[in-house]
Amino acid sequence: MKRRHFLQHAASSLILPVLIDGFGAKAFARPSSFVQSLINLADQTDRVLVIIQLQGGNDGLNMVIPLDQMGVYTAPNFRGNIAIPEAKALRLKNFSQTGLHPAMTGMQQLFNDGKLSIIQGVSYPTPNFSHFRASDIWMTAVDSTQTAASGWAGRYLDKQYPGFPDSYPTAKMPDPPAIQIGYVTATSLLGPTDSMAIVLQDPDTFARLVGDTPKNPLASQSGYAGQQIDYIRQQQASSVSYASQIKTAAGKGKNLAAYPATNSLAAQLKIIARLMSGGLQTKVYYVTLGGFDNHANQVDATDTTTGTHANLLRTLSDAVLAFQTDLAQLKLEDRVVGMTFSEFGRRAISNGSRGTDHGTSAPMFVFGTAIKSPMVGKNPNLSDLDNNNLKMQTDFRQVYAAILTDWFGTDASTETAAILRDFPVAPVFRAPQVVTAIDPTETATRLYPNPASGEVVLESDWLMKGLKSAQVSDMQGRLMPLNPVQSTPGSVRFNVGNLPVGNYVLQVETGQGLLTKRISVVRY
Repeated sequence: MKRRHFLQHAASSLILPVLIDGFGAKAFARPSSFVQSLINLADQTDRVLVIIQLQGGNDGLNMVIPLDQMGVYTAPNFRGNIAIPEAKALRLKNFSQTGLHPAMTGMQQLFNDGKLSIIQGVSYPTPNFSHFRASDIWMTAVDSTQTAASGWAGRYLDKQYPGFPDSYPTAKMPDPPAIQIGYVTATSLLGPTDSMAIVLQDPDTFARLVGDTPKNPLASQSGYAGQQIDYIRQQQASSVSYASQIKTAAGKGKNLAAYPATNSLAAQLKIIARLMSGGLQTKVYYVTLGGFDNHANQVDATDTTTGTHANLLRTLSDAVLAFQTDLAQLKLEDRVVGMTFSEFGRRAISNGSRGTDHGTSAPMFVFGTAIKSPMVGKNPNLSDLDNNNLKMQTDFRQVYAAILTDWFGTDASTETAAILRDFPVAPVFRAPQVVTAIDPTETATRLYPNPASGEVVLESDWLMKGLKSAQVSDMQGRLMPLNPVQSTPGSVRFNVGNLPVGNYVLQVETGQGLLTKRISVVRY
């Protein structure tokens, strides 16, 4: 049995319990791949990521409402028994065609203040409808036909903290790179080798329980079993070494904003703000809100704006607003970005039990002062479904790429290693491109190959109106001209072989308007 597998079975009986304000927290000695990648650059930039998992498969179509298609959305044979009335949907600044669930006043405020980005239609090719498998795909960043034993953040962070946990804590990194509040260990937080965690109680109790030295879980033994036990003992010792830092940070920390009572997510986020305020240098935090698997009674029979799903969305929205407000008052908000994800969305058409069944794409939220694009993508087309499912617009790994590249500033090779190949960056932290006409549909425009290392072909009906210019811009906004050759009336060729490896935005001005496409330059 490999050490990872041995620890997965043995660790539960050897984890030390720790609670902060009644919530378990797991300080990952070996940060998750998501966590590890985030910690890398965070170590240099002092930036923090907060991951909020919405367990169960969130119904994105009742969370972010397509106000431009209410005739279809509210039809009896579509969502008539669970649809949110147009008059009660919360309006979004500068986006009149999109609304939020009426329970999400906090998220509405953040969006209108420029601190929330909605990424529409997030999924991946050939999605899986199993909770376990879908969660694994999201956490490991693999294709649906593949598996991995490490998480995407863990893979990144492993490069940032080489030799972790054996050589840590250090003067440069005295605190745990990643902390999970709660009791479910996320695969996202697994590095390429191991991830050992301590279950925290409140910091004072934690320090009393573990003392200054770890307790030997078992007497020393020889042979293979002894090697595994010695490894667990070493990991326990490493985790114990963080006790004083956590206790000190919790003691020094404070909360300045009011958090809603009886809100489990708010209580978890309150702990994070408190630890950050106390000086803890942890780079990635992971929290969970469950209950989104609403196959029945998602809404109340007499009022579709109330019910189980409404309560969950209110919990999420109120908690995030309180957290963001606290960070602002603590003068920490510029250091933090948060994101939400769920293992899948729900079917576009509701079932007969006032609920929704497992589906594919759904919106993601990214929040913080670094947001530049309030809306990535557009409302899903309710009249163009794929087997009762909303079609994908953004691969979830494009959002991960945005966090790694634009928030944590990692280089292209490290980003590719973390999410297993190079994905175009979702423009969450970049100003939206200005176009002179409506974008052509994906079926009307084709760019290939992408990623590319040499010649690239762009095909579009817009080129029939004439080609005026072509250029690319890098992630710093620097423009570089191209020398296009229009080989046919509807296609143009150009070479990117002289460009440095990285992600770019292609801008081709035609007689009908400006075409913009994202392109990745690689070397094979």
